[in-house]
Amino acid sequence: MTVRRRAARRRRRFESRCPEVAGPGQASSVRAERLRLGRQWDEALERARAVEGFADFLRPARVKTLLPAASGGPIVVPVVSTRRCDALVVTADGVEVVRLPGLTAEETVERANRYVRTVLAMQKADEDFFHAKRRFAAGDRGPADFQAHHQARTELAGARARTEDVLDSTARWLWDAFADPVLTALGLTGSISDEGGRPRLWWCPTGPMTLLPLHAAGHHDRGGPTVLDRVVSSYTPTLRVLLDDARDEETWHGPGGGDRLLLVSVPEAGGQPPLPDADGERELLTGSFPADRVTCLAGAEATRARVLRELNRHRWVHFSCHGDQDLGAPASGGLIVHDGRITVAELGSGSRDGEFAFLSACKTATGGVALPNEAMSLAAALRYSGYRHVLATLWSVYDTVAARIAADVYTELLASGRFRPETAATALDRAVRRLRERDPRPSAWTPFAHFGP
Repeated sequence: MTVRRRAARRRRRFESRCPEVAGPGQASSVRAERLRLGRQWDEALERARAVEGFADFLRPARVKTLLPAASGGPIVVPVVSTRRCDALVVTADGVEVVRLPGLTAEETVERANRYVRTVLAMQKADEDFFHAKRRFAAGDRGPADFQAHHQARTELAGARARTEDVLDSTARWLWDAFADPVLTALGLTGSISDEGGRPRLWWCPTGPMTLLPLHAAGHHDRGGPTVLDRVVSSYTPTLRVLLDDARDEETWHGPGGGDRLLLVSVPEAGGQPPLPDADGERELLTGSFPADRVTCLAGAEATRARVLRELNRHRWVHFSCHGDQDLGAPASGGLIVHDGRITVAELGSGSRDGEFAFLSACKTATGGVALPNEAMSLAAALRYSGYRHVLATLWSVYDTVAARIAADVYTELLASGRFRPETAATALDRAVRRLRERDPRPSAWTPFAHFGP
């Protein structure tokens, strides 16, 4: 075949795959078809919006329809941009804009990055020390093993000290630049005791603020001003989620499980440090609830399939296990059970009529860094799937501290003789305040947060 014939064949194949430019008659036909499809779309939207409850279908939410979300207390939405920074304070009466002249987008991003890097470095140092200690215990304890063990322990001590410094400086900066102006605008200018009934407040963070512990803002040394001493903090990923909570107060109707607790306890998982206090949490809960109202999946019984199946049959759930999060791909983060990981995506899929979830695991309220406005954490996944109250952690927590918080929270929730998860926010708040008095290290008490109404 000659070069000319091969070129002609290639040209014909190319022309057969290329769309032709429409002539005048064809262009008119295309325009008419687009107009017809546009009218069909508009008519379908009108029919959908005529259905009760769908008046705002595919429309931006109107402010007045969102205000009932703040019926239990103000909702604070920080808005950080390169032009200016504000806080939108949403109440049942309207929205107030609070200027934040001390807050800049550049410093917020820098603070968030420093905070994330420091916390991750401490977690890595903790894991490195665990593996070095295990190798040292299993080896012949020669000079190289001893040196590696000593170096890992020294690096862990340094990482923990840096973490305390960064958490303290972050809390001070958050107070000065953000929380103080907001609480002042709300008239919350003094500390209030538990007996005085501190008011509720919800944080709905956006942008880089989603990575920061807003509830821990303050000068916590020597009785300085703090958020913790003025309000009971909760988080919500959106106002719509709180609005749905306010509308949905009817009695829970589950698929046969009723008022039962699912307890998932995995003290040891492959390659992870052991959680000795997980056994204590299991004993606490099995001793606090009637035997016929607790389903305990411990160790090898806590498989992915079994846990996901039992979640649909229980109103309450407590996870005592390892948690992990991939800041670059947050949907792949999850809870580590006996045979693998239950991911954020799996927990967030479907709909569950849950009421209370306690995630006594690490990094269960941590989202991602690439799309911080996308609320993709274990806590958010459980909220979106139907759980009204979720207690979770912002980063890795000490095993003994998690067990102590759990004991205090459940003692409070069961104090009346029946389980009252509707008081979860107040119960966690009091437990955290007691822990801060016993252990002033920010890394001990700062991670715990409540999500829900």
